[in-house]
Amino acid sequence: MELTYLRTFCEVADSGSYTRAAEKLGYAQSSVTAQIAKLEEIYGEVLLERSGRGMTPTFAGNTLLPYARQMLALSREAKGAVSGGETGVLAIGSIETLAAYYLPHRLYRYREQYPGMQLRVQPGSEVQIIADVKDKSADFGLIFDVPYESEELVTVQLRQEQLFLILHPEGPLAQEPEIAPSVLEGEPLVLTEDSCTYRRMLLQELKQAGIIPRIDMEFGNLEGIKQAVRHRWGTAFLPRYAVEEELLSGTLIGRPLAGGQEKFYIQLIYRKDRRISPALADFIACMERQ
Repeated sequence: MELTYLRTFCEVADSGSYTRAAEKLGYAQSSVTAQIAKLEEIYGEVLLERSGRGMTPTFAGNTLLPYARQMLALSREAKGAVSGGETGVLAIGSIETLAAYYLPHRLYRYREQYPGMQLRVQPGSEVQIIADVKDKSADFGLIFDVPYESEELVTVQLRQEQLFLILHPEGPLAQEPEIAPSVLEGEPLVLTEDSCTYRRMLLQELKQAGIIPRIDMEFGNLEGIKQAVRHRWGTAFLPRYAVEEELLSGTLIGRPLAGGQEKFYIQLIYRKDRRISPALADFIACMERQ
């Protein structure tokens, strides 16, 4: 029963709301409130408090949170080991672009092979995904960056992916085979959120060229970025996999940034001490399949 309370506690901490946690878990809100009260009674501390951002963990709650995630992860792992690894919940942390454009058909193929496996995709920033994998709140992480190394994690480079400046096909830069950073001086940019790894790379290239970027718009949603370019509101910077259909149809144009930038890879990460069952080995193989 305590594991149920811990799962509810983690969900409230993640969502910041009793209501959203109840919807996610399929409980009545009163049940969520009662479970948190029971957990606070067990540990003898107030674990959650109301703030301007909703329900947030107290000092005691933040102390309990990593232990709660580890206990839940161990429970999932134990169930998988007992069942041969073919049933259970597989939690996958992923940046938004990969969750939208790389994962879906691969997860569909994996589910066909393992119908008893529930797949849970947890979108987040790269920093959050790495932290979630390290503290076992995610079984695997999917990131897009230069080669990542960690003493705690295994990194599987799935494939290299080219980055493009994304332009309207009738824009003044569309005829250029590649675009030098200096050409982007004064050019309105439509970029991803500031935690994005390839956004940081672009801004670093502009800084090295002595260019002050003109960031007109920022979106956490890729469709918003692509719509902005279609309306000729600015130039975007995205990996090819996120704009494959638009590049093939010609509704958008992609041009590489001139220079010798570091190569970016789609990468799968997981803990080195993670027991890899046959089902998890097949998941890794499914992610590697082109």
